[in-house]
Amino acid sequence: MSKTKQIRQAKILAEINDTPSLRIAELARRHHVSTETIRRDLDALTQGGHLSRTYGGAIRAQSSEPSISERHQLFVAERERIARETVKQLTGAHIVMIGSGATTVHVARRIATDMKNLSVITHSFGVATVLSMNPTIKVIIAPGEYESSEGSVVGALTINFLHQYFVDYAILGASGVSAEGPSDALIDCGTVYSTMSQRAAATLVVADHSKFGMTFPSRYALWPQITRLITDKQPDGPLRESLNKHQVACSIA
Repeated sequence: MSKTKQIRQAKILAEINDTPSLRIAELARRHHVSTETIRRDLDALTQGGHLSRTYGGAIRAQSSEPSISERHQLFVAERERIARETVKQLTGAHIVMIGSGATTVHVARRIATDMKNLSVITHSFGVATVLSMNPTIKVIIAPGEYESSEGSVVGALTINFLHQYFVDYAILGASGVSAEGPSDALIDCGTVYSTMSQRAAATLVVADHSKFGMTFPSRYALWPQITRLITDKQPDGPLRESLNKHQVACSIA
């Protein structure tokens, strides 16, 4: 799949999150492509379980974001660059929290390769698994209710557990990154990310450019609560203005 198609389909998913139904003609006009291109996009997204096709359009499916396994196949090179840049920001860190998500697994893999003598608290089984490759890294897994679509645990047990710790950095992914702040498609995961941010001296949001301008149900932080956005392209428009206004550092990988 081309990057242009990936970005367009990601934007369609974001739009259907805000609108119960979408029409093919309107999507074609908005994205400057033919109606046949939009039909193919909607068919592909329907086959992936992300939405449901209707006559002349589509309606919202139960999930508004691809599964964690599908997201691992998207923007791999960009996420690897983001991961390398993130590790550069962790100089001197002794203990960090890492949230769930495809990008944070890339970060964890790079941490396992490049760092040592670090403690990591996570609620993500994917993060814990890749960190286990490095015997000098101590991994602490939070308890909670298993969220199969994300490969992580969530809920009151998770939140209460995280409140016992204070860490140098929280490293968090996002389904969307808008002028208001980072957000996640899963409300329970967003609650975990918010808690991690509260329990950290600094919070790093790691997200590729396809998330720019997208908003999901769980806005887990405002930009004044975020230390740095690490991404692969320079933000522009309202997002750039908001980052500047709130003095959020931005690292481009």
